[in-house]
Amino acid sequence: MSVSAPLVSIGLPVRNGADRVEPVIKSILAQTYENLELIICDNASTDGTEDLCRTLAAQDERVVYHRHPVNIGLNPNFDAALRLATGTYFRYVGDDDWLDPACIGMGVDTFAADERLVLVTNQVGYTGVDGRTETAEYSGADLGSDDPVRRFAEMLRLLNESYLLMDPEYGLFRRETMLAIPRRNMLRDDEVFAAKMALTGPWAHVPEVLMRRNWKFESQSVLAQRFAVPRWQGRISTALAAREMIRWVDQSGLDDRQRRSARRAVVRHYYLRRHQRAVVRRSRKLVDMLRSELPPGRAKTGRDNPECGRADR
Repeated sequence: MSVSAPLVSIGLPVRNGADRVEPVIKSILAQTYENLELIICDNASTDGTEDLCRTLAAQDERVVYHRHPVNIGLNPNFDAALRLATGTYFRYVGDDDWLDPACIGMGVDTFAADERLVLVTNQVGYTGVDGRTETAEYSGADLGSDDPVRRFAEMLRLLNESYLLMDPEYGLFRRETMLAIPRRNMLRDDEVFAAKMALTGPWAHVPEVLMRRNWKFESQSVLAQRFAVPRWQGRISTALAAREMIRWVDQSGLDDRQRRSARRAVVRHYYLRRHQRAVVRRSRKLVDMLRSELPPGRAKTGRDNPECGRADR
């Protein structure tokens, strides 16, 4: 490894992860790119996390272990990992993730090839509760554009597509750029952050699975409890996120034409589309509920069955 290779900081927030955190730590320390520091932020764990992390830190000088004396919350612990970092580049990992040995090196090489970049993402393999791993390849080019509104609109589009395509929160960032973007403890903050980053500068994407993450669906009410925010936020989380995006658009140095275009993109491609999807989802649930209440043996007519056409009338 060249002495001029830039330092990469990896932030690992954890709470009570003694039964799962060791594999991800080992995958980080096994990177082919060696000039890195691992910042472990322990959010007042009450299990064996502290002992395990201190042991691993004693074995590798690249590991920095920090423990909060009290639970400061999920988002503040993520932010603490970023504030403690000193590298040119920064990346988050979850406490049950896994990185391919080439992950960090490929990200750094991509940055070196294009000085415009503020973020490099990569394809991710997501393992669900059923143990099945899925992924999807993103092949778009708009996030690499020099036009901030074009990047912004593409990110908003992706937020309403499959989660398999991209997770900007777990990409490799220019740390100073990331630090300059304010974040709030609110639901959908990760979506707001991604939209803000899209306005900041061009991205690149590595279309290879270089990270594995575990994934499960959680309702907005459950997430509100985890993020320590009022439960009512779950009912209007999309509206709050859209408002925060528009606030950022208005202070991002865009000209009047760009600002109008970006504001329209928030309303059309994020807010309205998200609500359209919610209406369709609720309608399907209602239809399923009505069907389940039909008397046994009753034939479903065209009125009962939306799949049936009008050819018989």
